[in-house]
Amino acid sequence: MFHFFTAPAQDAWGYDAVTLSPAGFLAIGAAIAALIVSALLFRPKQERSKGITTKQLVFSSAAMALGTVTSMIKFADLPMGGSITLFSMLFVSLIGYWYGPKTGVTTAVAYGLLQFILQPVFYTLPQVIVDYPLAFGALGLSGFFAKKKNGLVIGYIAAVLGRYFFAFWSGMIFFGAYAADYHMSVPLYSLSYNGMYLIPEAILTILVLSLSPVKNALVRVRQIAAESHGRQTAI
Repeated sequence: MFHFFTAPAQDAWGYDAVTLSPAGFLAIGAAIAALIVSALLFRPKQERSKGITTKQLVFSSAAMALGTVTSMIKFADLPMGGSITLFSMLFVSLIGYWYGPKTGVTTAVAYGLLQFILQPVFYTLPQVIVDYPLAFGALGLSGFFAKKKNGLVIGYIAAVLGRYFFAFWSGMIFFGAYAADYHMSVPLYSLSYNGMYLIPEAILTILVLSLSPVKNALVRVRQIAAESHGRQTAI
């Protein structure tokens, strides 16, 4: 196991933190590729027989790329992780909105691993699992609401709440010691800390999604994304 990690990383996380070795980067990269391909296979049987279309690969990869790029455009960056970004969560939740929850969650897990690669500093493997595959994977929950009226907004809210849930538990379990510095209980500290970056971005995103031109454009994009394999779209 030690082959995948290097010596402690001396940064804001302290001397107990570690980072990935080159072998670790390769392993995570392979996992990301496998998850993306698997996500596109999570379709009804009659659709799997048609294979993975170029359009599905392009749309899913483009959404992940946009989510990654916009995650680097930060309006606020908290010291122990978490930031207010330029709608990065929306781009990832769109995959579930286009292709359903199985594809959405699996691709979002891959996105979480990609986020981990971008800043591979951590304390323990359980913390990595909660903070990245689980927390970011929750963004795929948007797919459960894709066919409902206002499904894009409802799905996005569910996705953010899912990520908030795992971020909250991560704060409780792995970062609770910092609560004393702010004279807070551990649950209140975790709720407050994670809410400082998740809630403002969610509110800003929902406001943008409420604009008719944006809503109509995203519905049209969904229709184009679904045309390749005949999914029914719902506004």
